[in-house]
Amino acid sequence: MLVRPAEVERFLARLPQDLVAILFYGPDQGLVRERAEKVITSVVPDLRDPFRIAELDGAVLGEDPGRLYGEAAALSMTGGRRVVRIRAATNALAKIFAPFLAGAKGEALIVVEAGELAKDSSLRETFEESPRAASIACYLDSSETIAELLRSSLKAQGATIAPDALAEAVSLLGADRGTTRREVEKLLLYVHGRKSVTLEDVRAIMGDEAEARIEEVCDAAGEGDAPRLDRELERLWTAGVSPVGILRVAMGHFQRLALAKSQMAKGETADAVVKRARPPIHFTRLQGFKIQLRNWSEERLGEVLDLLLETEALCKTTGVPAEAACGRALITIAAWAKLAR
Repeated sequence: MLVRPAEVERFLARLPQDLVAILFYGPDQGLVRERAEKVITSVVPDLRDPFRIAELDGAVLGEDPGRLYGEAAALSMTGGRRVVRIRAATNALAKIFAPFLAGAKGEALIVVEAGELAKDSSLRETFEESPRAASIACYLDSSETIAELLRSSLKAQGATIAPDALAEAVSLLGADRGTTRREVEKLLLYVHGRKSVTLEDVRAIMGDEAEARIEEVCDAAGEGDAPRLDRELERLWTAGVSPVGILRVAMGHFQRLALAKSQMAKGETADAVVKRARPPIHFTRLQGFKIQLRNWSEERLGEVLDLLLETEALCKTTGVPAEAACGRALITIAAWAKLAR
Protein backbone atom coordinates (compact mmCIF):
# COMPACT_ATOMS: atom_id res chain seq x y z
CA MET A 1 0.00 0.00 0.00
CA LEU A 2 1.06 3.59 -0.59
CA VAL A 3 0.94 5.82 2.48
CA ARG A 4 0.31 9.47 1.58
CA PRO A 5 2.44 12.17 3.28
CA ALA A 6 -0.54 13.52 5.24
CA GLU A 7 -1.29 10.03 6.60
CA VAL A 8 2.25 9.00 7.62
CA GLU A 9 2.27 10.00 11.30
CA ARG A 10 -1.13 8.45 11.95
CA PHE A 11 -0.11 5.27 10.10
CA LEU A 12 3.16 4.92 12.04
CA ALA A 13 1.40 5.50 15.35
CA ARG A 14 -0.86 2.51 14.71
CA LEU A 15 0.59 -0.03 12.27
CA PRO A 16 -1.84 -2.53 10.72
CA GLN A 17 -1.68 -5.89 12.51
CA ASP A 18 -1.19 -7.79 9.26
CA LEU A 19 1.70 -5.57 8.07
CA VAL A 20 4.68 -7.72 7.03
CA ALA A 21 7.10 -5.16 5.60
CA ILE A 22 7.53 -1.41 5.34
CA LEU A 23 9.75 0.56 2.95
CA PHE A 24 11.14 4.01 3.80
CA TYR A 25 12.86 5.86 0.95
CA GLY A 26 13.68 9.36 -0.25
CA PRO A 27 16.25 12.15 -0.35
CA ASP A 28 16.12 12.87 3.40
CA GLN A 29 18.15 9.99 4.78
CA GLY A 30 17.93 11.45 8.28
CA LEU A 31 14.16 11.16 8.13
CA VAL A 32 14.40 7.66 6.62
CA ARG A 33 16.46 6.55 9.64
CA GLU A 34 14.24 8.37 12.13
CA ARG A 35 11.04 6.79 10.85
CA ALA A 36 12.60 3.36 10.48
CA GLU A 37 13.82 3.45 14.06
CA LYS A 38 10.46 4.72 15.31
CA VAL A 39 8.81 1.65 13.80
CA ILE A 40 11.52 -0.71 15.06
CA THR A 41 11.33 0.58 18.65
CA SER A 42 7.55 0.18 18.61
CA VAL A 43 8.26 -3.57 18.27
CA VAL A 44 11.66 -3.92 19.99
CA PRO A 45 12.42 -1.14 22.53
CA ASP A 46 16.20 -1.66 22.40
CA LEU A 47 17.71 -1.00 18.96
CA ARG A 48 20.80 -3.00 20.00
CA ASP A 49 18.94 -6.17 20.94
CA PRO A 50 20.81 -8.90 18.96
CA PHE A 51 18.16 -11.53 19.68
CA ARG A 52 15.22 -9.61 18.26
CA ILE A 53 16.80 -7.42 15.57
CA ALA A 54 18.67 -8.74 12.53
CA GLU A 55 20.43 -6.22 10.27
CA LEU A 56 21.20 -6.93 6.62
CA ASP A 57 22.86 -4.84 3.92
CA GLY A 58 20.94 -4.65 0.65
CA ALA A 59 23.93 -5.91 -1.33
CA VAL A 60 24.36 -8.93 0.96
CA LEU A 61 20.68 -9.79 0.65
CA GLY A 62 20.92 -9.50 -3.13
CA GLU A 63 23.62 -12.18 -3.16
CA ASP A 64 21.76 -14.46 -0.73
CA PRO A 65 17.95 -14.03 -1.04
CA GLY A 66 17.39 -16.96 1.29
CA ARG A 67 18.55 -14.80 4.21
CA LEU A 68 15.29 -12.85 4.03
CA TYR A 69 13.15 -15.97 4.43
CA GLY A 70 15.39 -17.39 7.14
CA GLU A 71 15.48 -14.22 9.25
CA ALA A 72 11.74 -13.61 8.80
CA ALA A 73 10.90 -17.10 10.05
CA ALA A 74 13.41 -17.21 12.92
CA LEU A 75 12.16 -17.09 16.51
CA SER A 76 13.64 -14.92 19.23
CA MET A 77 15.44 -16.77 22.05
CA THR A 78 14.05 -14.23 24.52
CA GLY A 79 10.51 -14.13 23.15
CA GLY A 80 8.64 -11.33 21.37
CA ARG A 81 8.34 -10.32 17.75
CA ARG A 82 11.55 -9.89 15.76
CA VAL A 83 12.53 -7.17 13.29
CA VAL A 84 14.65 -7.59 10.17
CA ARG A 85 16.24 -4.25 9.24
CA ILE A 86 17.54 -3.96 5.68
CA ARG A 87 19.69 -0.94 4.82
CA ALA A 88 20.81 0.48 1.46
CA ALA A 89 18.08 -1.31 -0.47
CA THR A 90 17.89 -0.85 -4.25
CA ASN A 91 15.57 -1.82 -7.09
CA ALA A 92 17.54 -5.04 -7.47
CA LEU A 93 15.74 -6.36 -4.38
CA ALA A 94 12.29 -6.06 -5.97
CA LYS A 95 12.59 -9.53 -7.50
CA ILE A 96 13.27 -10.92 -4.00
CA PHE A 97 10.45 -9.05 -2.23
CA ALA A 98 7.74 -9.77 -4.81
CA PRO A 99 7.51 -13.53 -4.06
CA PHE A 100 8.29 -12.99 -0.38
CA LEU A 101 5.35 -10.62 0.14
CA ALA A 102 3.05 -12.93 -1.80
CA GLY A 103 3.57 -15.76 0.70
CA ALA A 104 5.72 -14.64 3.60
CA LYS A 105 6.11 -17.01 6.52
CA GLY A 106 6.99 -16.02 10.07
CA GLU A 107 6.03 -13.14 12.34
CA ALA A 108 9.02 -10.80 11.90
CA LEU A 109 8.47 -7.24 10.70
CA ILE A 110 10.71 -6.32 7.75
CA VAL A 111 11.89 -2.68 7.79
CA VAL A 112 13.60 -1.57 4.58
CA GLU A 113 15.59 1.66 4.10
CA ALA A 114 16.45 3.03 0.66
CA GLY A 115 17.62 6.24 -1.00
CA GLU A 116 15.74 8.15 -3.67
CA LEU A 117 13.52 5.95 -5.82
CA ALA A 118 11.76 7.03 -9.02
CA LYS A 119 7.98 6.89 -9.24
CA ASP A 120 8.17 3.85 -11.52
CA SER A 121 10.78 2.15 -9.32
CA SER A 122 10.25 -1.62 -9.19
CA LEU A 123 10.97 -1.70 -5.44
CA ARG A 124 8.39 0.99 -4.75
CA GLU A 125 5.82 -0.73 -6.96
CA THR A 126 6.38 -4.04 -5.19
CA PHE A 127 5.61 -2.53 -1.79
CA GLU A 128 2.79 -0.28 -3.01
CA GLU A 129 0.97 -3.10 -4.78
CA SER A 130 1.11 -5.50 -1.83
CA PRO A 131 -1.70 -5.33 0.78
CA ARG A 132 0.78 -6.70 3.34
CA ALA A 133 3.42 -4.01 2.85
CA ALA A 134 3.67 -0.22 2.97
CA SER A 135 5.73 2.34 1.08
CA ILE A 136 6.55 5.71 2.70
CA ALA A 137 8.43 8.57 1.05
CA CYS A 138 10.74 10.73 3.18
CA TYR A 139 11.07 14.13 1.56
CA LEU A 140 13.32 16.99 2.63
CA ASP A 141 11.87 19.18 5.35
CA SER A 142 10.30 22.48 4.35
CA SER A 143 10.53 25.64 6.46
CA GLU A 144 7.04 24.85 7.76
CA THR A 145 7.90 21.31 8.89
CA ILE A 146 11.13 22.48 10.53
CA ALA A 147 9.22 25.19 12.42
CA GLU A 148 6.61 22.68 13.58
CA LEU A 149 9.30 20.22 14.69
CA LEU A 150 11.02 22.95 16.72
CA ARG A 151 7.78 24.20 18.30
CA SER A 152 6.62 20.70 19.24
CA SER A 153 10.03 19.77 20.69
CA LEU A 154 10.04 22.89 22.87
CA LYS A 155 6.41 22.38 23.88
CA ALA A 156 7.26 18.89 25.15
CA GLN A 157 9.83 20.59 27.42
CA GLY A 158 7.30 23.20 28.55
CA ALA A 159 8.86 26.06 26.58
CA THR A 160 7.88 28.43 23.77
CA ILE A 161 9.94 30.32 21.21
CA ALA A 162 9.70 33.96 20.15
CA PRO A 163 8.71 34.59 16.48
CA ASP A 164 12.04 36.20 15.56
CA ALA A 165 13.94 33.36 17.26
CA LEU A 166 11.86 30.78 15.38
CA ALA A 167 12.54 32.49 12.04
CA GLU A 168 16.27 32.59 12.81
CA ALA A 169 16.36 28.93 13.85
CA VAL A 170 14.50 27.78 10.73
CA SER A 171 16.90 29.72 8.51
CA LEU A 172 19.90 28.10 10.21
CA LEU A 173 18.63 24.54 10.09
CA GLY A 174 19.20 22.37 7.04
CA ALA A 175 16.86 20.06 5.17
CA ASP A 176 18.18 16.78 6.59
CA ARG A 177 16.05 15.56 9.51
CA GLY A 178 18.98 13.95 11.32
CA THR A 179 20.99 17.18 11.31
CA THR A 180 17.93 19.17 12.33
CA ARG A 181 17.26 16.83 15.28
CA ARG A 182 20.85 17.24 16.54
CA GLU A 183 20.66 21.03 16.37
CA VAL A 184 17.26 21.09 18.10
CA GLU A 185 18.61 18.83 20.86
CA LYS A 186 21.51 21.26 21.39
CA LEU A 187 19.04 24.12 21.76
CA LEU A 188 16.85 22.13 24.18
CA LEU A 189 19.85 21.42 26.39
CA TYR A 190 20.91 25.07 26.28
CA VAL A 191 17.53 26.41 27.45
CA HIS A 192 16.66 23.51 29.78
CA GLY A 193 14.55 24.73 32.70
CA ARG A 194 13.51 27.95 30.97
CA LYS A 195 10.03 28.78 29.69
CA SER A 196 10.94 30.77 26.57
CA VAL A 197 13.61 30.84 23.87
CA THR A 198 14.93 34.15 22.57
CA LEU A 199 16.76 35.21 19.44
CA GLU A 200 19.95 35.50 21.50
CA ASP A 201 19.59 31.86 22.61
CA VAL A 202 19.29 30.66 19.02
CA ARG A 203 22.28 32.67 17.87
CA ALA A 204 24.36 31.54 20.83
CA ILE A 205 23.87 27.81 20.23
CA MET A 206 23.09 27.56 16.50
CA GLY A 207 24.71 30.58 14.94
CA ASP A 208 28.18 30.68 13.41
CA GLU A 209 29.54 34.24 13.47
CA ALA A 210 32.41 33.56 11.05
CA GLU A 211 30.08 31.88 8.57
CA ALA A 212 27.64 34.79 8.79
CA ARG A 213 30.49 37.23 8.12
CA ILE A 214 31.63 35.28 5.07
CA GLU A 215 28.08 35.27 3.73
CA GLU A 216 28.02 39.04 4.26
CA VAL A 217 31.23 39.29 2.20
CA CYS A 218 29.67 37.21 -0.60
CA ASP A 219 26.57 39.40 -0.68
CA ALA A 220 28.61 42.61 -0.65
CA ALA A 221 30.69 41.37 -3.61
CA GLY A 222 27.64 40.08 -5.46
CA GLU A 223 25.76 43.36 -4.99
CA GLY A 224 28.75 45.53 -5.92
CA ASP A 225 29.03 47.20 -2.50
CA ALA A 226 32.79 47.78 -2.24
CA PRO A 227 32.85 49.76 1.05
CA ARG A 228 30.79 47.08 2.81
CA LEU A 229 32.99 44.37 1.30
CA ASP A 230 36.17 46.06 2.52
CA ARG A 231 34.74 46.48 6.02
CA GLU A 232 33.61 42.83 6.34
CA LEU A 233 36.86 41.48 4.93
CA GLU A 234 38.82 43.44 7.53
CA ARG A 235 36.72 41.83 10.27
CA LEU A 236 37.46 38.37 8.87
CA TRP A 237 41.20 39.04 8.66
CA THR A 238 41.16 40.26 12.28
CA ALA A 239 39.37 37.06 13.31
CA GLY A 240 41.99 34.96 11.52
CA VAL A 241 39.60 33.40 9.00
CA SER A 242 41.32 31.44 6.21
CA PRO A 243 41.30 33.18 2.79
CA VAL A 244 40.90 29.77 1.11
CA GLY A 245 37.87 29.11 3.31
CA ILE A 246 36.35 32.42 2.21
CA LEU A 247 36.98 31.60 -1.45
CA ARG A 248 35.28 28.22 -1.11
CA VAL A 249 32.18 29.73 0.50
CA ALA A 250 32.16 32.38 -2.23
CA MET A 251 32.31 29.64 -4.88
CA GLY A 252 29.32 27.96 -3.26
CA HIS A 253 27.44 31.26 -3.20
CA PHE A 254 28.02 32.06 -6.87
CA GLN A 255 27.37 28.46 -7.91
CA ARG A 256 24.02 28.78 -6.17
CA LEU A 257 23.34 31.97 -8.09
CA ALA A 258 24.32 30.27 -11.36
CA LEU A 259 21.99 27.34 -10.67
CA ALA A 260 19.11 29.67 -9.81
CA LYS A 261 19.79 31.70 -12.94
CA SER A 262 19.67 28.57 -15.13
CA GLN A 263 16.33 27.61 -13.55
CA MET A 264 14.97 31.08 -14.33
CA ALA A 265 16.13 30.65 -17.93
CA LYS A 266 13.72 27.69 -18.11
CA GLY A 267 10.79 29.92 -17.18
CA GLU A 268 10.76 29.86 -13.37
CA THR A 269 10.33 33.09 -11.40
CA ALA A 270 12.96 34.41 -9.01
CA ASP A 271 10.51 34.04 -6.10
CA ALA A 272 9.86 30.37 -6.93
CA VAL A 273 13.55 29.58 -7.28
CA VAL A 274 14.47 31.29 -4.03
CA LYS A 275 11.61 29.68 -2.10
CA ARG A 276 12.70 26.20 -3.19
CA ALA A 277 16.38 26.73 -2.33
CA ARG A 278 17.90 24.12 -0.01
CA PRO A 279 19.32 24.80 2.45
CA PRO A 280 16.97 27.80 2.84
CA ILE A 281 18.35 31.30 2.30
CA HIS A 282 18.35 33.28 5.54
CA PHE A 283 15.42 35.71 5.57
CA THR A 284 17.79 38.67 6.09
CA ARG A 285 19.56 37.81 2.80
CA LEU A 286 16.54 37.17 0.57
CA GLN A 287 16.29 40.67 -0.90
CA GLY A 288 20.02 40.85 -1.63
CA PHE A 289 19.98 37.42 -3.26
CA LYS A 290 17.12 38.48 -5.55
CA ILE A 291 19.00 41.66 -6.49
CA GLN A 292 22.01 39.56 -7.45
CA LEU A 293 19.81 37.24 -9.51
CA ARG A 294 18.52 40.23 -11.41
CA ASN A 295 21.93 41.79 -12.04
CA TRP A 296 24.12 38.83 -12.93
CA SER A 297 24.05 36.90 -16.22
CA GLU A 298 24.87 33.21 -16.51
CA GLU A 299 27.90 34.03 -18.65
CA ARG A 300 29.28 36.53 -16.16
CA LEU A 301 28.69 34.14 -13.26
CA GLY A 302 30.79 31.59 -15.12
CA GLU A 303 33.62 34.13 -15.25
CA VAL A 304 33.26 34.76 -11.52
CA LEU A 305 33.59 31.06 -10.76
CA ASP A 306 36.67 30.81 -12.99
CA LEU A 307 38.25 33.75 -11.16
CA LEU A 308 37.56 32.24 -7.71
CA LEU A 309 38.97 28.87 -8.77
CA GLU A 310 42.11 30.48 -10.17
CA THR A 311 42.52 32.57 -7.01
CA GLU A 312 42.28 29.51 -4.74
CA ALA A 313 44.99 27.81 -6.81
CA LEU A 314 47.09 30.98 -6.58
CA CYS A 315 46.77 31.02 -2.78
CA LYS A 316 47.89 27.39 -2.53
CA THR A 317 50.72 27.19 -5.03
CA THR A 318 52.53 30.53 -5.00
CA GLY A 319 54.14 32.90 -2.54
CA VAL A 320 51.49 35.57 -3.12
CA PRO A 321 49.90 36.68 0.20
CA ALA A 322 46.62 34.76 0.37
CA GLU A 323 44.68 37.60 1.99
CA ALA A 324 45.69 39.99 -0.76
CA ALA A 325 44.81 37.54 -3.54
CA CYS A 326 41.43 36.74 -2.00
CA GLY A 327 40.60 40.41 -1.40
CA ARG A 328 41.59 41.38 -4.93
CA ALA A 329 39.36 38.69 -6.45
CA LEU A 330 36.34 39.74 -4.40
CA ILE A 331 36.89 43.44 -5.13
CA THR A 332 37.06 42.58 -8.85
CA ILE A 333 33.75 40.73 -8.55
CA ALA A 334 32.21 43.72 -6.76
CA ALA A 335 33.38 45.98 -9.60
CA TRP A 336 31.79 43.64 -12.19
CA ALA A 337 28.56 43.66 -10.17
CA LYS A 338 28.51 47.46 -10.07
CA LEU A 339 28.86 47.62 -13.84
CA ALA A 340 25.99 45.13 -14.25
CA ARG A 341 23.46 47.21 -12.30
